[in-house]
Amino acid sequence: MPLDLKQPLNSLGFAKSPAETRVVVAMSGGVDSSVVAAKLAEEGYDVVGVTLQLYDHGAALAKKGACCAGLDIHDARRVAEKMGFPHYVLDYENIFKDAVIDEFADSYLAGATPVPCIRCNERVKFRDLLEMAKDLDADCMATGHYIQRFDGSAGPELHSAADANRDQSYFLFSTTPEQLAFLRFPLGHLPSKDDTRALAEKYGLSVADKPDSQDICFVPDGDYASVIRKLRPEAADPGNIVHADGRVLGQHNGVIHYTIGQRRGLGIGGLADPLYVVKLNAGTKEVVVGPKSMLSTRTVPVRDINWLGDTPFASQDAWHVAVKVRSTRPPTDAVIRPLSPTEATVELITPEEGVSPGQACVFYDRDSSRIFGGGWIHKG
Repeated sequence: MPLDLKQPLNSLGFAKSPAETRVVVAMSGGVDSSVVAAKLAEEGYDVVGVTLQLYDHGAALAKKGACCAGLDIHDARRVAEKMGFPHYVLDYENIFKDAVIDEFADSYLAGATPVPCIRCNERVKFRDLLEMAKDLDADCMATGHYIQRFDGSAGPELHSAADANRDQSYFLFSTTPEQLAFLRFPLGHLPSKDDTRALAEKYGLSVADKPDSQDICFVPDGDYASVIRKLRPEAADPGNIVHADGRVLGQHNGVIHYTIGQRRGLGIGGLADPLYVVKLNAGTKEVVVGPKSMLSTRTVPVRDINWLGDTPFASQDAWHVAVKVRSTRPPTDAVIRPLSPTEATVELITPEEGVSPGQACVFYDRDSSRIFGGGWIHKG
């Protein structure tokens, strides 16, 4: 149906009534996506709720505190029934394993520190689920992510959430311009999570007081090692803990038990100065340790860059931005020097500690809330 240019834009940016606007809502069963679905349904939109079953139901039912588990599917269905819109559960277990879980295990095996939530958004929710939404003739897809989308002069722009404590931009940097044109984030402007829970109370949703998920959904109780050991038994092979100067200091029970920057639990006490994990050599099964000074990094190699600026990434010799090299750190000033349209060297103005291959490096405008995309840190 062609847009009526005389019709004022609705809250999702379409020049037609809410009733004529179909929106697929990705529902995890948590309070955020439930509020999005309920809010849009109350506003009169043609809402279709979709929940993804990402891994085995039996294992999921025994676990709380993670998205997309059996109980969460039940919660999403209850919200849909209460608000009167259709809800579907899609079996994405094989897709999720191939696109997210396998790479997660292989990355740890290679000595990297992966971020599977980014890959899930990139390869499952914003690719396969988004295409399914288009097949349902939806005008857009909405999610409960805390991030903002604004229409700029050169097209849709990605911006940080109004609530810095809830901002999820680090996990959504790989959203492409084409995906951004189809996506909507109705919660990104809210001042705090309390406002989201207040809306859940207003709509009478049973998930109003449901705790936020803390773990990666397929990693029970944050025990990465046990999950990887099941998928890749060789990951638990023992090896040496080696000082950066070459001395063998002890043995370990698998590189999967260690991350860059780790100090505790090394099992090499009795030394005068504290030592930190500075490198993981998966090929030789070595955990390399050294003084804290060795963790300090100023130059970060980045590849597979998704650029969200208005002009081509490689059109400039340098971009002066702020970057995040891990989700828990605030953005810090940096200079990005493109090597190609998808590769760059990032020079940090202030050195960072514990920068690890497999993590994301996300680019931010220093003078606004805009996100310019980002890329993946590698060993160089």
